Amino acid sequence: MKELAMTIRSYLFAPANHPRRAEKVFNVGADAIILDLEDSVAISEKVTARQAAVSALKGKKNCHAYVRINDFSTDFCFGDLSSVIVGGLDGVVLPKVESVSQVIAVSWMITALEKERDITPNSIQIMPILETARGITSAAAIAKAGLRVKKVCFGAADYAQDLNLQLTPDEGELTSARDNIVLASRVAGIEPPVDSVWLEINDGNGLQSSAARVRNMGFQGKLAIHPSQIPIINNVFTPSKEEVEFANKIVTAFEKAEASGSASIQVDGHFVDYPIYERALRTIATSET
Repeated sequence: MKELAMTIRSYLFAPANHPRRAEKVFNVGADAIILDLEDSVAISEKVTARQAAVSALKGKKNCHAYVRINDFSTDFCFGDLSSVIVGGLDGVVLPKVESVSQVIAVSWMITALEKERDITPNSIQIMPILETARGITSAAAIAKAGLRVKKVCFGAADYAQDLNLQLTPDEGELTSARDNIVLASRVAGIEPPVDSVWLEINDGNGLQSSAARVRNMGFQGKLAIHPSQIPIINNVFTPSKEEVEFANKIVTAFEKAEASGSASIQVDGHFVDYPIYERALRTIATSET
């Protein structure tokens, strides 16, 4: 069987300027934590929040650790990077990305800092957030911006503001942008993208519907702004027991057939070829997260 990559389903934002909260949040059940230096941190605290983020990164963690820095156009971006590129960091979340050049510049800075600080080369990812009209129209190029870009995110709130959209419960106005991001990710050969946050913290049913909607569109996970949202997101993006059992059955039967020279079979009346086999592998990988 092919090696299966673990899928990150849930990414929880936590303000970096609250040290105790930042340290505790790694144990709330999210697959990844994003320590935030951007929107949730007041301008007056942005500089001091950097050290709090670094302290949290050095603590004991039970999940992946990212930091969202301030966007490339701000006076804080360079200082954020200089501070948070340390051991224990899995990736930098880069907001409001609108061009490949922004990603390349940030990647160059990370490369220099990795070398300077004896961090494994290219071990720190860049996860761009596409949340403006320019970002969405440049999605195909941004998704191919380099080895550090393993996946991209969608930022619906800023995108809606940029285009003056009125968001509705069924999120129909976001469909074209989401489709664009999924297609761009697939063409670039990177992981499926991560969807935006659900802003209504007390609306669990709405979150569940949104998560199921984007899962069916090709997204592999979702951002969160409150720990209560994590179980819902993880559940939606985790295959059911029946789905996993059938996926294992497909993998076993297909690999046996492939070894005999066949790449086209039937499993319980379902046609199976390489694309279906690859999908079954992805289902198994997600279930083992």
